[in-house]
Amino acid sequence: MLIIPIKDGENIDRALKRYKRKFDRTGTLRQLRSRQAFNKPSVLKRAKMQKASYIQGLRDAVEI
Repeated sequence: MLIIPIKDGENIDRALKRYKRKFDRTGTLRQLRSRQAFNKPSVLKRAKMQKASYIQGLRDAVEI
């Protein structure tokens, strides 16, 4: 459970922004979405390798 203390005279929009930031950092939504369907470990590994290859290609393009 997330607890966001609101200070006296604090704007509700500011408190909501703090709540959303804290919620994103916990990773609850990402974890929920990943549990909706089972992915084989080999598929996860392949996706991880493709992402690493893509990022490496971007870094190589910037260096040149």
